[in-house]
Amino acid sequence: MQELKIFSTIAMQSVLEVLAPQFEAQNDLRLCIEWNTAPVLVKRLQGGETADVLILNRAGIDTMTREGRVLAGSEVTLASSATAIAIKAGAARPDISTPEALKRTLLAARAISYTDPAAGGASGIYFAKLLERLGIADEVNAKTKFPPPAGLSGDFLLTGDADLAVQQKPELLQVPGIEILGTLPGDLHMVTVFVAGVEASSSQVGSAKALIDFLHTGSATEVFRAKGLDPA
Repeated sequence: MQELKIFSTIAMQSVLEVLAPQFEAQNDLRLCIEWNTAPVLVKRLQGGETADVLILNRAGIDTMTREGRVLAGSEVTLASSATAIAIKAGAARPDISTPEALKRTLLAARAISYTDPAAGGASGIYFAKLLERLGIADEVNAKTKFPPPAGLSGDFLLTGDADLAVQQKPELLQVPGIEILGTLPGDLHMVTVFVAGVEASSSQVGSAKALIDFLHTGSATEVFRAKGLDPA
């Protein structure tokens, strides 16, 4: 059976886990998907690895385009996602309605979890800078639990190791037993755009483009919405 290799950011994992089997059945091929943060995938590509389809954040696709790694004319914006905060299902819902309320809630929390900025994820890098902007980086990072690379910060809510988890909304929604408290308030709000493109060296351009087209069908966009992403 023909195989199509995909490099995809983990923010798209919940969507592709639903849609990949449908596409495989319709096209009689197998999707081999590598999950990680976009910066890690970019580094792997820069190190010599190849794929047929790249599904990265806007910054990752732009980097690969500048380096000639995206087939001209194949780039398609798929969806966007907000960074959100979650709590364990049924827990008290602290106030994050304003930047000042968020600051108080973060300081009052026993422990929090967000993506290690060293892993390169967009939400982790942004949130680390936000803590500095709020002037509470030292206090919050002293009680922070980082998930493993390509891991989910919401897992720490289930074990009781954190009271609050911060990550892309679709990544939080992958963890059963937790609830989205809300997105970052006011001018702290942050949205990440996800883009697909055919890798320039792919020998299966037709199938790669067919997958990207499939991700724009009406049924696919319904899955995007259900998994916490806003279709383009």
